[in-house]
Amino acid sequence: MMASIFLSRVMGLVREMVIAGVAGADTAVDAYRVAFVVPEILNHILASGFLSVTFIPIFSRYLAEKRDGEGWRVFSLILTVFGAFLLVLILVAEIFAPSLIGLLAPGRTDPVFLAMAVRMTRIILPAQFFFFAGGLLMAVQFAREQFFIPALAPLVYNLGIILGGVLLAAFCGMEGFAWGVLGGSLVGNFAIQIWGARRIGMRFAPVWLWRHPDLWRYLRLTLPLMFGLTMMFSTEIFTKFFGSYLPAGSIAWIEYAMRIMLMLVAFFGQAVGVASYPFMARMAAEGRIADMNQLLNDALRYLCIVLPFAVLIIVLREEVVTLLYMRGKFTRADVLMTAPVLGFLMVGAVAFASQTVVNRGFYALQNTLLPAAYGTLAVILSIPLYFAGMHWMGIKGVGLAVSVSAIGQVAIMYAVWNRRSRNAGSGAVYRFFFKMVMVSIPLGGVLILLRWGVATMVDVRTFYGCLVSTIVVGSAFLLLLLILGYGFRIREITVFLQRLSRRLNRRG
Repeated sequence: MMASIFLSRVMGLVREMVIAGVAGADTAVDAYRVAFVVPEILNHILASGFLSVTFIPIFSRYLAEKRDGEGWRVFSLILTVFGAFLLVLILVAEIFAPSLIGLLAPGRTDPVFLAMAVRMTRIILPAQFFFFAGGLLMAVQFAREQFFIPALAPLVYNLGIILGGVLLAAFCGMEGFAWGVLGGSLVGNFAIQIWGARRIGMRFAPVWLWRHPDLWRYLRLTLPLMFGLTMMFSTEIFTKFFGSYLPAGSIAWIEYAMRIMLMLVAFFGQAVGVASYPFMARMAAEGRIADMNQLLNDALRYLCIVLPFAVLIIVLREEVVTLLYMRGKFTRADVLMTAPVLGFLMVGAVAFASQTVVNRGFYALQNTLLPAAYGTLAVILSIPLYFAGMHWMGIKGVGLAVSVSAIGQVAIMYAVWNRRSRNAGSGAVYRFFFKMVMVSIPLGGVLILLRWGVATMVDVRTFYGCLVSTIVVGSAFLLLLLILGYGFRIREITVFLQRLSRRLNRRG
């Protein structure tokens, strides 16, 4: 699953590279980005991304009690009731798509933009049923400790988008990518997962048992996630909403920068979150809260390594954007608009990585209410930041608001966790965080000077110059990180470098 998560992020970056080459950052790309907002809201309402948290404990209990038949009946019940509810919502959204797009991207009144956004929204909407049903199908495979076929879902999904764009863009432009979304979700998240679930004995028949206790238990676990505002969900909505008030292409520039930042988050944070959750869930079930705190604190200290890597990308932001995107219709002007946003987004990269671990601590205790409540409060408090950033700094201000909001949300959630779990080791985490900040600042200064020196010898505006600058500065960064790790005895850095070295040697 860790390999799948990372590879899906890599393919997601390839997908963005294809979109950049095919369409650049024009109005059609903005419309394509906005077309995901209504589907994302439906996905959030059904809490499709949290099925492993809400459904697996219910299904696993029946497996442990050797009552497989009842477990499959509850599976059928939830899929029938909530699947039918989702289909109704999809139909309503299809009908009212023009009005919904007007509410969610109010700054764009261009009729061409609105027409494209509405059409692509209607193409993408049915995919939400495949995500929901596929989420349940993957959850039962997880409960049976089968991971390979679920791991294929994000890979096939991203491949579908890429193929849709490459094969259909010549005929229907950005709509080709929208059709790729629908096809990728149908195959990767639904069809393949039906096959995987049948291999472990899936039994499905439509069931309408409104009084079944597990239907209401599932609803109680899911309701906070339905109505709560998570960091990723609010970011997806706010970047489109506030980006719609900025010049054409702004939404696309923000999204291109966001995909790069999320690659770093996936490499560190998401993998650590997925890997640590089963251990935290077991410790929670055994009442070992002190051990949970130790594991969570260790994970957060490790994730502080994101800080120096974020500094590296801030220094090389133009080179990174150029190497990844500048081809086809993505021009030098697009690089100069995307790179500053990337720099501001990287400020909050450590927060995006850390929230994958902090929230899972609550989920391991089957507490979905607190993270939803405090997360929603933090999102509401961040809205003025977006307004101020947009008015004072334009597109860069939106990127900065994303980072400040993410840092605030993680800080609130970790403080709540510490108070409720009596986490005595939290002070060490804060001290290590500030230690890494103090290490990263002078490191960034050295890298800036080195990049300036390289820029005097090669033209960093060209692909070749960017490649040279990235190799030279990146190599110096790894050497300095090695010196800092061993010189200051920063165990998290030395362990990371040792593990990376072992993996590279094995692959060699």
